[in-house]
Amino acid sequence: MIGFVLFFAWLGFGADIIWALEGQHPFPWLGLVVTGAAILLARYIYKTGPEKVLWATGAQELVTPQTDGERQVVNVVEEMAIAAGVPRPRIWIVPDDDPNAFATGHDPQDAHLAVTRGLLQICTRDELQAVIGHELGHVKNLDVRLMTTLAALVGAILLVRDGVGRMMRFGSFPGRGGGGSSRSKSKNAGPLLAILLVLWVVSWLVAPLITQLLALAVSRGREYLADAMSAQFTRNPLALASALQKIEAAEAPTAAIKRGAAHLCIVDPLGRRLTNREGWLADRLATHPPMSMRIARLKGMGYAQLKKEGGSFTSSALA
Repeated sequence: MIGFVLFFAWLGFGADIIWALEGQHPFPWLGLVVTGAAILLARYIYKTGPEKVLWATGAQELVTPQTDGERQVVNVVEEMAIAAGVPRPRIWIVPDDDPNAFATGHDPQDAHLAVTRGLLQICTRDELQAVIGHELGHVKNLDVRLMTTLAALVGAILLVRDGVGRMMRFGSFPGRGGGGSSRSKSKNAGPLLAILLVLWVVSWLVAPLITQLLALAVSRGREYLADAMSAQFTRNPLALASALQKIEAAEAPTAAIKRGAAHLCIVDPLGRRLTNREGWLADRLATHPPMSMRIARLKGMGYAQLKKEGGSFTSSALA
């Protein structure tokens, strides 16, 4: 969050610093205008974010269960909400055969939990409990609020960048215009002005990428915590490991979840080639940690639990 604030301050007030070095506009009006516009945009995106995510995925609220699978998911959500100590979230079904789940909202009082039709088809009750526990871990830890805030900041920076881009095309940006006095001051600024100008322009060009990478870094770290919360709520980490293996092995392409909601899902429905890899590039671009690492950690928890209880692993549990 500090990184977001500092980067955005540079985007807004960097132009004012450059203008001041040129001897123009000593008052930081551009930074104040950009910051004010971004705050309004971020507030709007933050308040409407959960509804937009549900609308974008085509989710339909489950009010009156009609099938055995729908009745089971309602029952499991109620059980896990009690275990997590949070109010029961509103339940949504995404008409998608790709198994997945996500939570959105601002806090436990207005949380929404969505599961795809494909998830209900492949998961046993224990596995469904584990997946729901993972999502309620996000709710309890206020990850849904954090990710909604980050999405709002990313969207605000992207929209403001488009506005600044229009200003650049019309010539209203640092380095253009000005009389003889400003030109002489610009010459006195020397290479510092040129370096700052280049950095500022490049920052605006790569702003969406940088902010998305910051958001993805937060998302990856919170997935491990939500996995651990699921193990705490269900006392069955192997059930989540089994569910993740089934979800990862599913071949049905996602038809409803797009890039804007991918980071909210328990498994990235779009970038699995990155989440299946380890290394610097995958760590920076993937929305989720490597699946093998998540499963290994969960199996380690299960092994420790069974050892403490004096039980033993079966071959299927270790698979």
